[in-house]
Amino acid sequence: MNTTRIELYRPKYKEDFVRLNTEWITTYFRLEESDLHTLNHVEEYIINEGGQIFVALVNNKVEGCCALVAHPETQTFEMAKMAVSPQAQGLGLGRKLGEALIAYAKEKSIKQVFLEGNTLLESSIILYRKLGFIEVPIKDSAYERCNIMMVLDIE
Repeated sequence: MNTTRIELYRPKYKEDFVRLNTEWITTYFRLEESDLHTLNHVEEYIINEGGQIFVALVNNKVEGCCALVAHPETQTFEMAKMAVSPQAQGLGLGRKLGEALIAYAKEKSIKQVFLEGNTLLESSIILYRKLGFIEVPIKDSAYERCNIMMVLDIE
């Protein structure tokens, strides 16, 4: 039986965060300048700016991750860099990560979270909708690969 838990970021998870995100991005797309900036400056760009990273552990091995990225310049927050290893897909880790991020956002009194995605990854779009995200017009996308933007109003 698999034991699964979600934990908040610690420096020991940095390599797993980079590995998982590099793996999924290069499987479907290519690493873009924005990706490289984030993955090369995990603590500086995400943690030190008021964001958080969530990691999913299955039997004590990091198999998934997701980030809540603060954008102080626009006073917004983004759900970004969600990745689940291929061998752990189907275990509900994406949903658990999303739920943990939303619960954390509520605790921090964050009113809205946005995300950028690609409709090619149908299962991720279905997950985002199940989490309550709704599609909005794309504006100021940080990624060439993104063709959908979604927001979640948090009560």
